[in-house]
Amino acid sequence: MAEVLTRKAGTALWLQVEQALTQDILTGVLAEGAQLPTEPALMARFGVSRFTVRQAIASLERRGLVRAEQGRGTFVHTPVLTYGLSERTRFSRNLIEQGFDPGGEVLSQAVVPAGPEVAAQLRIPAWQSVVHRRGIGKANDLPIELADVYLPLSRFPEFPARRAMHATLTATFASYGIKDYVRASTLIEARLPTEDEARLLRQPAASPVLVVTRVDADMAGVPILFGRASWSSDRVTFDVT
Repeated sequence: MAEVLTRKAGTALWLQVEQALTQDILTGVLAEGAQLPTEPALMARFGVSRFTVRQAIASLERRGLVRAEQGRGTFVHTPVLTYGLSERTRFSRNLIEQGFDPGGEVLSQAVVPAGPEVAAQLRIPAWQSVVHRRGIGKANDLPIELADVYLPLSRFPEFPARRAMHATLTATFASYGIKDYVRASTLIEARLPTEDEARLLRQPAASPVLVVTRVDADMAGVPILFGRASWSSDRVTFDVT
């Protein structure tokens, strides 16, 4: 039975087909290495023309999600990012150096009391306010991490507004006079994702996540950020230098 597609405002039919196939890849319906259905099969599924199907597949190939093999067909190809963890780990630079387009989505921001764990990591009183920011980090528009970060409000007043003015966290820190900072500590653990993590990372619930807990510090050794992020192990490997 065909999946009925409609011409939505601003969303072409080929893009709807691409989005549906992307979802199939991310959820494992089309596993890595699997061959995509033939053009006639996709035309029948979505009720669209051959030209529309070819536009969608060409876009998937440009994004690195599929690869065409002459005489054999088109196959699912999920690129794996090697993410370097070092004293000066930078999200955007890590991705750009490997040919990925960095991006992200802010899910929530709030000023909250630090609480015992965050306070201990940032070396501040538990009652002191911190900025809690939750978001998704993306590579080529694919979610690769779900991160919670905490910053001392006393050090970063009006942080949400300031962060919105800058493309990267590094640039935001520079606007506060912090020209450089280093990774003070990193802890990596593996476990299965929660239902929420699997949904937001758009990955199978059976695929593990790599949980990275980190503290960043200024050049005087004073903690400026505490974070914990769940990374998709299907899409990321870590290189600890």
